Amino acid sequence: MTHPYARELGDFLRARRDRLRPRDVGLEPGGRRKVTGLRREELALLAGLSTDYYQRMEQGREVRPSDDVLDALAGALGLDEAERRHLFGLARAARRPVPARPDRGPERVPDSTRRLLRVMDTPAVVLGRHLDLLDWNPMAEALLGSPDGYPPDRLNMLLLLFDDTRTGERSCPDWERQALEYIGMMRAAVATDPTHPRATAIIGELSIRSAEFRRLWARHDVRASVSGTKTFRVPEVGDVVLDWDTYPLPGLPGPFMLVFTAEPGSPDADRLHLLASLRATRSNGKATPPATSH
Repeated sequence: MTHPYARELGDFLRARRDRLRPRDVGLEPGGRRKVTGLRREELALLAGLSTDYYQRMEQGREVRPSDDVLDALAGALGLDEAERRHLFGLARAARRPVPARPDRGPERVPDSTRRLLRVMDTPAVVLGRHLDLLDWNPMAEALLGSPDGYPPDRLNMLLLLFDDTRTGERSCPDWERQALEYIGMMRAAVATDPTHPRATAIIGELSIRSAEFRRLWARHDVRASVSGTKTFRVPEVGDVVLDWDTYPLPGLPGPFMLVFTAEPGSPDADRLHLLASLRATRSNGKATPPATSH
């Protein structure tokens, strides 16, 4: 049986090789090519490896590359720092025997974290390693909508993002960037446990029903942690621009907190608090799913 980490390593190498063009590495394309990216033998030559050895790595066969080989591959592929860490993490995991019973206990939000969420005066949610929505505070519900109408197993940021009933949101110019952020975070989670049943279920479902997901997932982009700025289009108050950051919780890998903030005293902060006040006055409103940002 192929080692799951070796298979993931091979898929990652193939995706990064396909991304390169001959001219990117100083080669002349020459003649008719069956592939758009580099050939295996071209990358092997650049990294100083035999073609057979490199091919076995891509095929996920039992190959345990040294750190020197990984360094050479990272240089030949032009990997950035996050991609390089991902490469080394997969390769080192592939050197170890597959654990007979990996620790896959349920993800829990500490009581202290739940209390912290409730007293925070800004939207915040807790996401599991596979982007399951584990908890949220009233400010997040005011901004994103109530998740109460969704079954717990559907409360997942990737499943919501690719929900076929909400395809109108995909016309937003930043939709693909947001999708790549979440997919990159899922890639990082898969690197820690490639056969986890929750990851397998989410990726399998989306791969079957979404051509967009298949295209973006095949890129093998990885993001260990993210932060940035998002614009939320809220009919009641208009656009709200918020910064967002992630904060890991105890446990490795484990849940993390996603926190949205606005500059104090700014129009965005005023709109956010107005939105919270409007939602608080609604005692009987129809539950709405968590919204995506734009």
